[in-house]
Amino acid sequence: MSMQDQVAIVTGAASGIGRAIAHRLAREGAHVVIADLALPAAEKTVAEFAAEGLAATAIAMDVSDERQVEEGIAAVLRKLGRIDVLVSNAGIQIVHPLEDFPLADWRRMLAIHLDGAFLTTRACLKPMYAAGRGSIVYIGSVHSKEASKLKAPYVTAKHGLIGLAKVVAKEGAAHGVRANTVCPGFVRTPLVEKQIPEQAKALGISEEAVIRDVMLKETVDGEFTTVEDVAEAVLFFAAAGSNAMTGQSLIVSHGWCME
Repeated sequence: MSMQDQVAIVTGAASGIGRAIAHRLAREGAHVVIADLALPAAEKTVAEFAAEGLAATAIAMDVSDERQVEEGIAAVLRKLGRIDVLVSNAGIQIVHPLEDFPLADWRRMLAIHLDGAFLTTRACLKPMYAAGRGSIVYIGSVHSKEASKLKAPYVTAKHGLIGLAKVVAKEGAAHGVRANTVCPGFVRTPLVEKQIPEQAKALGISEEAVIRDVMLKETVDGEFTTVEDVAEAVLFFAAAGSNAMTGQSLIVSHGWCME
């Protein structure tokens, strides 16, 4: 499985899971585009990759903003001439009990996770269709398959990504474009670190209990998924040499969810 000389856009790639994905694809020879809301962080990531001899470009992108997405993808095409892979990773987390969930927070969550996936997909499909090839990988979650308390919009959005991937797989097949979803368990990123005290407060339990009895309770070994685990799964889908590998979801969760 080689990514040599391919152009791969990874959203939310200046930190956390997205950065690990971009780094893994770059190590396989891809020119990765670090698309992130925080341009200085994206540029820093590009500099760090360059120090390792890896090819990368930084662009500013709010994935929920149609104009920024369209202009960002157009800039990539002008500079690099092609788009082979899109990894739709950008996301945030907001937790509240459903009866208290502010509508503004609900809409923000869906805008980033679902609108962002739609907008970046739509923009990338045009050059992919023209080239007759492409691979789109959505970063879902175990919450694409299961549910947890306090996360109504997150669970809703992550379920939706699997549906979007299936539609893209069906529509893209005639143009050589595949679409799949990677579904990680809890990965101890800054996003998850932030959730621990929030959930402890909302559930009235200790932070240790959140980790043990909420986040890792259903795993087979009580272990967090790592960013490297997720990156390997993304590489598997992105670089797959077979068009048979489309419309699928792969759970990476230490056995939390098995199906």
